[in-house]
Amino acid sequence: MSFKPMMAAAALWAAAASAFAQVHVDDVWMRATVPQQHATAAFMRITSDRPVRLVAASSPAAPTAEVHEMSMQGNVMTMRPVQGIDVLPGKVTVLTPSGYHVMLLDLRRQIKVGDRVPLTLVFEDRDRKRITVEASAEARALNAAAGQPMKSMASAPH
Repeated sequence: MSFKPMMAAAALWAAAASAFAQVHVDDVWMRATVPQQHATAAFMRITSDRPVRLVAASSPAAPTAEVHEMSMQGNVMTMRPVQGIDVLPGKVTVLTPSGYHVMLLDLRRQIKVGDRVPLTLVFEDRDRKRITVEASAEARALNAAAGQPMKSMASAPH
């Protein structure tokens, strides 16, 4: 390949790569479960260089994964699925036990402390292009709260 076509190909690749958001997912963890428990939630920190929205999740650990929100209404805790979670550029979006999280339902097995559970997170940009990020959640004790930051677990320029 001559120099000009090679430069043109490199320019096209750079343009295509810059068209997608860079999404980073860090500090991914979930609560371990007790025997016969059928659900748990995953928590994390998400950043992106462009506006994106977390719209779906999946895991081999459970047939159903949903993007959820927990809130208090009076003295009652409510949890419900949401259409998505906005991630704004320059901001860290934190999924926590007391707010947004990824809920895994109908677990296939007990999740024990120290287990690593694969997660696939699906984001959409403003043009509805999908960006997939593979992550791994560390199972922590049932009473665990958001703790010390862990090293980065996933990022995707998809």
